[in-house]
Amino acid sequence: MAINKIKIFTGNANPGLSQEICDYLNMPLGRATVKTFSDGEVFVEIGDNVRGADVFIIQPTCPPVNQNLMELLVMIDALRRASTRRITAVMPYYGYARQDRKAAPRVPITAKLVADIITTAGARRVLAMDLHAGQIQGFFNIPVDHLFAAPVLLKVLKDFQNQDSVIMVSPDAGGTERTRAFAKRMGVGMAIIDKRREKAHESQLMHVIGDVSGKTAILLDDMVDTAGTLCHAADALIQKGAKAVHACATHAVLSGPAVDRIANSSLETVIVTNTIPLSEKAAQCSKIKVESVASLLGEAIKRIHDDDSVSSLFV
Repeated sequence: MAINKIKIFTGNANPGLSQEICDYLNMPLGRATVKTFSDGEVFVEIGDNVRGADVFIIQPTCPPVNQNLMELLVMIDALRRASTRRITAVMPYYGYARQDRKAAPRVPITAKLVADIITTAGARRVLAMDLHAGQIQGFFNIPVDHLFAAPVLLKVLKDFQNQDSVIMVSPDAGGTERTRAFAKRMGVGMAIIDKRREKAHESQLMHVIGDVSGKTAILLDDMVDTAGTLCHAADALIQKGAKAVHACATHAVLSGPAVDRIANSSLETVIVTNTIPLSEKAAQCSKIKVESVASLLGEAIKRIHDDDSVSSLFV
């Protein structure tokens, strides 16, 4: 890899993951000053020569979403004006992804708006992981590489693998396709929890579709936000006779009462990745286990820079 032609920068969202990616690529993290003035304005100053370079900005738009999104946009603009050859926005977590359609009258499609803003700022490629909805790729008029954390999570789930006693469970109908793919790869059965969401962040569980009695149930989702769905799903599975319940998700948003809910729930473990850095409280929760996706993202960055195929990473 032509290290002298590639540069990797990061904002303040997840410097730990950025450093792990640079360690995987055996290259230094680019120098950049990213700070906020007292009135809230974001200021960026690039400390390296990037003329003609292939630049990757690693910045998940996780909470605080607007702050991290603005940092990404300002960094893109600063690098574009510094005559880079190409800018790729590496977004391990894509904020506003849940606003991907008009679910009610007179509401925005903010996921599309964010895509337009990132493109207008100067990004020429996007690298994302486990988008909440796959169609978000179509919101961009630039190439989007959509990775999945499945290879990382499946390695961990092998510890639970036993065709007679493990079952993959989707916490809602929308996650059925994802759960089916995991169940197929593991060679186990699957179940679905039918729920009715009365309003945002609240769910009323209806019933479990599938036989979970006497089995170790593994709930699979793309993200854990307030953890209400997962914790209620775990209770429903225990009531249906599951002997143990674990959860697995890519993005640990963990907002509001999420950590307390997990700590007091029937869940034995919650396996997440480091696309979003854990808060201090979440890091201290013994039930939350973190797996790194740095090597997966690092390999994708290397292949994009070298103009090699990344299709083998889309597992």
